[in-house]
Amino acid sequence: MTSDLRPVGPPVTDFLPPPHPRGVTLAGRFGWLRPLRPADDAPRLYPLLADSPWLFDYLGEPPPASVAALESLLAVWATRADCEIFAIGRTGEAVPLGYACLMSVSTTMGDIEIGNVNLSPAMQRSPLATEAFSLMLGWCFDAGYRRVVWKCNALNAPSRRAAQRLGFSYEGVFRKHLIVKGLNRDTAWFAMIDDDWPAIAEAHATWLAPANFDASGRQMQSLTPLTRPLLYQTDPTV
Repeated sequence: MTSDLRPVGPPVTDFLPPPHPRGVTLAGRFGWLRPLRPADDAPRLYPLLADSPWLFDYLGEPPPASVAALESLLAVWATRADCEIFAIGRTGEAVPLGYACLMSVSTTMGDIEIGNVNLSPAMQRSPLATEAFSLMLGWCFDAGYRRVVWKCNALNAPSRRAAQRLGFSYEGVFRKHLIVKGLNRDTAWFAMIDDDWPAIAEAHATWLAPANFDASGRQMQSLTPLTRPLLYQTDPTV
């Protein structure tokens, strides 16, 4: 059979490799992201994480037992060539409340991942958390990335729900994908592509708008109904 009878995909003619996220800083209405500085940030992050060891249940490392252990853990991520780790904090405050990475960076393919996310209880389920992810997504697609990945332990139901809420489409489960802390990990995969982003960005902007929050800061409309109709495929477990 000749090659012209076999589907091979459309040509990619306008792609230019996007920049690495190294050194990027981002800011929104609720907060900011900047490159994490392990020596400076570990002492401020540790008290926010130390009382909640469950925050590390689905991460690759055990809960750090000291500030020095947290600094060492963060330093590994800060020195990875395929990664930029960000401290995340509230507008007007210097203390970071959590961290997240743009990682598995492939500028040649235009592929990048949001991962190694660790948000303190003070930040979880807050507008700041949603805005932080939206800012990272906006930077990725504005920079020219074609695809942003979100993946997690398949048993991590909150992460799977968060992916769908933000507008990541479900792509399946890689069975026996990893061994983490001596335990099997099946990995649930989600992704968003550049074609998806304009409509999802509009949904994020609608949710983050001041008019969507009452005087106590509570949302008037949830984000999921805005993003779910935009998903290419939904997670059957969510």
